[in-house]
Amino acid sequence: MSSVRTIDISALVEPSRLEDEAAIDDIARAIDEACSSVGFFSISGHGVDAALAARLDELARSFFSQPNETKAAIAMPLAGRAWRGWFPVGGELTSGRPDRKEGLYAGIELPAEDPRVVAGIPLHGPNLYPATPSGLGPAIDEWFAAMTALGHALMRALSRSLGLSDSWVNDHLTGDPVRLFRIFHYPPGDDSDWGVGVHTDYGLLTILMQDDCGGLQVRTNGGWVDVAPEPNTLVCNVGDMLERMTGGRWRSAPHRVRNTSGRSRLSFPFFFDPSWDADVIAIPTAGAPSSDADHRWDGRSVHEFTGTYGDYLLGKVSKVFPDLKEEVL
Repeated sequence: MSSVRTIDISALVEPSRLEDEAAIDDIARAIDEACSSVGFFSISGHGVDAALAARLDELARSFFSQPNETKAAIAMPLAGRAWRGWFPVGGELTSGRPDRKEGLYAGIELPAEDPRVVAGIPLHGPNLYPATPSGLGPAIDEWFAAMTALGHALMRALSRSLGLSDSWVNDHLTGDPVRLFRIFHYPPGDDSDWGVGVHTDYGLLTILMQDDCGGLQVRTNGGWVDVAPEPNTLVCNVGDMLERMTGGRWRSAPHRVRNTSGRSRLSFPFFFDPSWDADVIAIPTAGAPSSDADHRWDGRSVHEFTGTYGDYLLGKVSKVFPDLKEEVL
């Protein structure tokens, strides 16, 4: 049974309710309780088009059903420092072990003449989209825009949850947020293999659409629990930078995935993170940082890191794709 609560956030996204302060207070309290206890929560009333979600799922299944030779036309090494495109099963590592999943990476679409691309900043550049199915690229772009708007709306409630002004996070950290989107395909197969091993997410907030196969688990004080899929909901979880900002009040919860459904499982995580050059420091309402190394999958405290969010992200992603790191960095 899942201990991950579902929060109706319609007051954050419905134009007629944006001034409903009491309802937004309720959302903020619920988010604080969920992030303090589990680090995960689900959201309903998010306003994301169900038809778009269904179309994205259908197109993604069509893409992953193709032979690897076809998918390799947009293999990640072809994107260079932008780190976009497809990788095969076993091409991504978690804690040094290959995951039993394949995936497609996308991010903010930037032209070659963008100053960040000209400067060679990693993870910045154009996306690699497949020729077949031709609709997948446009569907990803639509989803990306919808998740960006939803991320900014959620930052309003997160700011209030932490006793800050509604615009604090957007003003200080996410004026130009790093946004990364991934579609993961977990093929059916040996139930003893982890689709992705124990890990935490790196940034502020992950917004996840998952299909009905299940398999996502989060580690709580009471042990591992399932994050059960529910129709028309999205799953949100705290990333490392929120744990760092709050001094450990909110925990970046370790989680993992095993596909035991006997079917192909798809998940669609969107990462809404601080700006690349943001210095993520403790917020004004945070207390002294609590020790976190003992509960983290890598044994390293997020409070001891120094540098920008871009530095942190690059260090993490370089371990996930070590071969690509050697090729392009």
